Amino acid sequence: MVMGVSRRAVEAVFQSLFLLTDLRVLLRSTAPDHRLDEAQRAGVRDRIAALRREVDAIEQELLK
Repeated sequence: MVMGVSRRAVEAVFQSLFLLTDLRVLLRSTAPDHRLDEAQRAGVRDRIAALRREVDAIEQELLK
């Protein structure tokens, strides 16, 4: 059985990649010790929360 992928799922995948790229940039900018200040930690928390929402959307769309 072939299943089409929803536009929402595709958008969620791309948004997830953008969020991961933000985290990657932060890690590169804080190398080699990756010590984060409070503002950076808050940004990481926000991006991880957003990433979880996107992954949930991907799961819902692809496994329905």
